[in-house]
Amino acid sequence: MAERTRSITRLVASLVVLDASVTFLNWWPTPGVRWLGHLSVELAMLTLVLSLLHRHDRPAPRGVVRGLTIVWLLLVLGRYADVTAPSLFGRPVNLYWDLPQLPRFLWVSALDRPAWQSAGVLAAATAGAWLLFTLVRLCLRSLLHTVVPWTLQSFPAWLLSFGAALLAAAHVAQVPGTGRWVANAVLPTYARQLGLLWDAHAPGRLAYALPPLTAIEDAQAQHGPDVLAGLGRRDVAIVFLESFGAVLYDHADVRAATEAGRRALQHALADSGRQVVSGFFRSPTIGGASDLAHLSLLSGVDLSDPRRHHLLMTTQRPTLLHLFRQSGYQTFGVYHAVSWPWPERAYYGFDHYLDGPALGYRGPPVTFWKIPDQAALALYEQRHPRTAQGPPRLLFFPTISSHFPFHPAPPYQPDWRRLTTDAPFDEPALSAALRQPLDWLDMRRQYAACVDYVYRWLAGHFERPEPRDTVYVLLGDHQPTANITGERVPWDVPVHIVSRDRELLERFKALGFTDGLWPDRAVLGGLHHLTSILLSGFGPRPAPH
Repeated sequence: MAERTRSITRLVASLVVLDASVTFLNWWPTPGVRWLGHLSVELAMLTLVLSLLHRHDRPAPRGVVRGLTIVWLLLVLGRYADVTAPSLFGRPVNLYWDLPQLPRFLWVSALDRPAWQSAGVLAAATAGAWLLFTLVRLCLRSLLHTVVPWTLQSFPAWLLSFGAALLAAAHVAQVPGTGRWVANAVLPTYARQLGLLWDAHAPGRLAYALPPLTAIEDAQAQHGPDVLAGLGRRDVAIVFLESFGAVLYDHADVRAATEAGRRALQHALADSGRQVVSGFFRSPTIGGASDLAHLSLLSGVDLSDPRRHHLLMTTQRPTLLHLFRQSGYQTFGVYHAVSWPWPERAYYGFDHYLDGPALGYRGPPVTFWKIPDQAALALYEQRHPRTAQGPPRLLFFPTISSHFPFHPAPPYQPDWRRLTTDAPFDEPALSAALRQPLDWLDMRRQYAACVDYVYRWLAGHFERPEPRDTVYVLLGDHQPTANITGERVPWDVPVHIVSRDRELLERFKALGFTDGLWPDRAVLGGLHHLTSILLSGFGPRPAPH
């Protein structure tokens, strides 16, 4: 009886360990993981494979168990990359970009630490890998000597195994409801990466996935050096507003909670002599993956299929950044949320790229992303001040302070000069912000507070004098997460064009925009269509009749 109990215990422990090792989820916003008890598709497949390998007269060869152990460890590694990369970096894992950067990332990380720490981390990683290998091998052996014979000899056990395999197959076939019990398989992650590498190195596949001609290339061919003549060499700022979606207008509670901030921004624009026209466009993403929205606008390519995003960055296709640079503009990319090596920026080709460390923020960290939007803009202006005589510039500025989990809303600082010092905020205001409770069950109030903060610092920015006239493109990157919007909502985002040049804004009104910060609800196209609309508005002005 005791032997039977030990055998059942080993059996259950082996199943739990193998299942948990490929079904865990990310513990956001950390590199940690958590397990919710989902069934593994690969474990059901493994049981079938071991049943086929089972021999009644002799055990399976050691080489088979060792090979299966290595395969399973690759699944564990793939699962970790698949669930952790989107949480920490805001995008799926991408071997084309990430694999060549891994040695550099490890080397840079080692340079920042004493040698004994690097050696300790290496030793711990080696020991952890060996322990994981040993544990998986023991579990596989246990399955081979207990689960498989039991399944082959016991009808209830066979029925249970068959039911688990059937449920896993139903999930792979995308039967509704199975996602509550079955985790997404890991093997498709590897299949996607192999497909990406194949597409990136196969010109025929690349030509099929990407359009033969973009709005950028068409504008270059039509207007040449005059492609941005309508701007009159004004500065341009493209500001992507994190998680600003149509929910700000469509949802009654969210609209009411943010209406005062929107009206204050409208008044600030009017007081500064500026006017604004607005329209709705469809984002290629929802709830996250902001880079799809960024590059859809810059490239004029529909990136609602993320594969096109990855493929596009393996090409030399021009973007708005290239057009501005060819027209004599300096291009600046301010990514204050990024504090790690970002290999994709090589495709963007900013003349000046400023991530979080490069900005040199000296204040206290606020939210997971540390640097509030207002402080990032103030630091950028301090490091690269504009003068009346300097060349025109294009600023590309993705904001972050209204990012999930929308907590806490940073305090607004009326004295912008203090944002570049060691004490950017008054202590009472900072303490009040950091004491804001995080309500995981209802984030709409927190979301509205973060949106109000963005409206507030934008209004404050427009109240300040500027050395040169600037045309602003303010647009949402995507709708916020589903706990704010609800399910099955449109992927629409607002777009605002701000300028003192009424004639310029009239051109956008002729293309479908309306006056004010409250656009008509009709959608004018995808963000990749906005590219051609911007080029039409910024292009050569038609000769008078």
